[in-house]
Amino acid sequence: MSGLGGLDRPGAPTSPGAWDERSGEWLGAEPHKRENGADTHAAAAAAGADGAFTAKEPAVAGADKRSTTATEPAGAGSRPAATRRTGADPVKALMHRHRELCERAVDPLEIAAGLEAHGVTDRTAARFLHRDVFSLAEEMYARVPRDAETPTGVPPLTTPRARADWLLLTLLPGASCAAAMTALHLTHGQSRLIAAAVGALAVALALRAALARGPLAATDRTNPTATRTSWLIAYALLGDGLLRAAANGGPDALPTGTTDGSWPFATVPVLALTLSCAPAAWCAHLLAVRARCKLSASRGLGEFATSVKPLLLGTFALYLGALTALLTLTTTALDESAAYPQTLTLGALLFLARLLTTHGFTHAPALVLTAAASAEATALAALFAARLPGCAWLATPVQALIDTWGPVAVPTIACGAGALTLLLHATRTLTRASAHATQDQPW
Repeated sequence: MSGLGGLDRPGAPTSPGAWDERSGEWLGAEPHKRENGADTHAAAAAAGADGAFTAKEPAVAGADKRSTTATEPAGAGSRPAATRRTGADPVKALMHRHRELCERAVDPLEIAAGLEAHGVTDRTAARFLHRDVFSLAEEMYARVPRDAETPTGVPPLTTPRARADWLLLTLLPGASCAAAMTALHLTHGQSRLIAAAVGALAVALALRAALARGPLAATDRTNPTATRTSWLIAYALLGDGLLRAAANGGPDALPTGTTDGSWPFATVPVLALTLSCAPAAWCAHLLAVRARCKLSASRGLGEFATSVKPLLLGTFALYLGALTALLTLTTTALDESAAYPQTLTLGALLFLARLLTTHGFTHAPALVLTAAASAEATALAALFAARLPGCAWLATPVQALIDTWGPVAVPTIACGAGALTLLLHATRTLTRASAHATQDQPW
């Protein structure tokens, strides 16, 4: 597909190299011949003085009279040279630019989403004599040549359904993390460290399986944010204790897997986050289903964006409510101090990052997760670097945050700023039709 630089001035390509044999099929519906030097264009005469074109067979303007046919002598054994004309039908020219999109589309909504993804707006559609992108897509879909056995009816837009496999997989991270926490409380010494290592491996594998299928699965199997996500979860488990110990001149020993040592474990945030995989998947599924329904009922890009934005914000609020309930439950069950600020901001950041990644927007989540992880790592590095001679000033900003709000201020600010950035980005990207019209779902 070519670029959209010429969409503001619709017209067919004028260079000979832009047309191939398949492109000629788009123009095959209107033969252009000269017999005995006379131009026979019945369609041009029927078009009227205004030169308007219909959806099925556009009239050809008088500019087509400039095309010529050069025939060689009959004895030379050559056939007449191919004729080529300038396009009087801007919709046909647009179909040529987006030929692959038109050929593979299974319904007009997919064409509308593809046009929107390439920058076509309702104002651009008006230049093609259509009220909106949806109407333009319907004409493009109707004019695509199809086999005779292909049904002419437009298939309904399918909506994803909940399946038992991914429903069970979303429960695995929470179950494996709960088992690991139980093992930590029942073991001591070296056995506790072994249980912690095995539990961390089990949780990582469970998370990988849960994110491989279902509404949280990405179409691209590569996961560029896995390292950043692992760091953020590890910091939720060990970061606050290490930050507090470093501010007081420690740590004096390695973590022992308990919550009352010199370098304590924060088990409540990790357990609540792993348990929230199930509600996160349900919220993403709800967004996908409701957005598909609104896409089928919408007649304009602006109308669809207006209707989807409250749905997106409501889904985000629903996940935060579920995470808050799980955090309260785990705090009571483990009899530990609540960690609401840092856990809620981290959960919001991870949920929005995964939601954007699932719909194909991977660049912004990677940048924001990198920034949040770098901020936490920088805070730790500043405290340790301040112990070098003449470098005490490096710890001044971090120490001021710790003295004012405690160690929770660092992850809360880092993850909260990242979550707010991704939320603003999601309200712009996930309210587009192109983010919800993909037919081939990985689940």
